[in-house]
Amino acid sequence: MSTTRERILGRLRSVPSADVAAPAVDAWYASQEDDDASARVGKLTAALEASHAEVHHCASRDWSSVVLRIAEEKSLRTLLVGAGTPHGEALRRQNDSGNATKSDLQIVDYAASFETWRERLFENIDAGLSVAHSAIAETGSLILWTGPSEPRLLSLVPPVHFVLLDVDRIHATLYAAMQTERWSAGLPTNVLLVSGPSKTADIQQTLAYGAHGPRELVVILRHADGGAS
Repeated sequence: MSTTRERILGRLRSVPSADVAAPAVDAWYASQEDDDASARVGKLTAALEASHAEVHHCASRDWSSVVLRIAEEKSLRTLLVGAGTPHGEALRRQNDSGNATKSDLQIVDYAASFETWRERLFENIDAGLSVAHSAIAETGSLILWTGPSEPRLLSLVPPVHFVLLDVDRIHATLYAAMQTERWSAGLPTNVLLVSGPSKTADIQQTLAYGAHGPRELVVILRHADGGAS
């Protein structure tokens, strides 16, 4: 047994080593990427909708009105935002102003530790609002960089998850996102890739949504020029 083993290893060791050049990854991805921003928006939208996410397009200045309108249509009572975040404050001002769609929606700050308000988080919060760091058109994925202002539970626990995304933050591929944003220089503790609402399947391949996270994903694509794809 050992003789056979040594004979095999001897043959392997006798094979002359050869210097193999590393593949030209940059060049390959460059040949695959589409530089057309409009095409990336369309590709991301199609991929998200194929995964049962809602996608809404609006001008950057109108996003808060869009969120409040959708919240009213879904009869949401509470919407969780990161404490002290600019978008959270903007949404609260819009909700309190006379220009807002009349509703009973309560904007709640994620300001307490999980241990002190676990019950309310799981039982009394209808929706959460996050801002996507960027997105990947190829896979229809939203990239969330979590942190103290927007903990990962904000996007994982509420049944409905709203995500704001600026269309100029859409990359063609994961590789493009990593290179453009220089991920090698540092990342947060948690990076989430979200491609649709939470879903699972049993042995019969029957899909169920919301078993391990939000049952609905609502993506608001903000266009700086006011256009919509």
